[in-house]
Amino acid sequence: MKIGLVTARPGHPLLAGAAAALTPRHEILWLDPERGGAPDGEGPPADVYLLKARTPAALALARWLEERGAPVLNTASATELCQDRVAMAELARGAGLPFAATEAFPSLARLASGPAPGYPLVVKSRHSRRRDLVTRVEGAEALRALLPVWRDEPVVAQPFTANSGWDHKLWVIGGRVFAALRRSELAHDGVREAAAAGDDAARSRAARGAPLALEELPPGWAALALRAGEVFALDVYGVDLIDAGGGAPEIVDVNAFPGARGQAGAPEALAALALRAAAEGAAGPRAWRRPGTEDGAVRCAPRA
Repeated sequence: MKIGLVTARPGHPLLAGAAAALTPRHEILWLDPERGGAPDGEGPPADVYLLKARTPAALALARWLEERGAPVLNTASATELCQDRVAMAELARGAGLPFAATEAFPSLARLASGPAPGYPLVVKSRHSRRRDLVTRVEGAEALRALLPVWRDEPVVAQPFTANSGWDHKLWVIGGRVFAALRRSELAHDGVREAAAAGDDAARSRAARGAPLALEELPPGWAALALRAGEVFALDVYGVDLIDAGGGAPEIVDVNAFPGARGQAGAPEALAALALRAAAEGAAGPRAWRRPGTEDGAVRCAPRA
């Protein structure tokens, strides 16, 4: 099999691990979308492509491949949807998922100049990307303090839900669920300020945590992550959850093709997913829609 990896970062641990698991029996093709990574010829040379990059160039390349009949995981449309926090919230809430209430504003300035919202408030860039705005504000003064940097930024606002200060990070790769407990970037002032300033190092420190056994999750949370994949038509994705009280989950984010760093078995799960998709000639979360278990991990069983 030939497996194409669409990324500008071939050294990423998840991709590097998957590539190592696939070789030497299978051929790996690295495509950097930022350097004109479209294959030569009219047809795609790989049996399946893994879309790790999410830039406009990467999405354009993924669409080019899809138009020529290549399976792409995740699809360009599913990946793009997860970058728009308004579309994400509308789809999730419309499907009955417990997603945080989300209101859109054309700019941070419009939010700051309008009727006073309830505080504390979580403010995020509407469009998810590296160094975007993700912060908690306690009042109007803190909101106005963001204006010098973020005045024209389209944003969404979400009521802050009191919680333990820890995020449950769930990752799903081809129906297999992985989990970790990580300190929320909204948990304390230092991290909030770093997030508002786009400080990647501080955000990385905030993201450190420990892998979490699935049996340590509140009941139904792993199944909820699988359901999110069905709703968003994703094969490789992450779901960020907080405990809204008494074990009731609230989804605060869904992201396409996250890094899943430090998760034992994640690269192997990605390699297995790529081979299944390549063998079938098409892929999608509906192909693994019925939940089951294997080796202690919640999975979705293949459709008959």
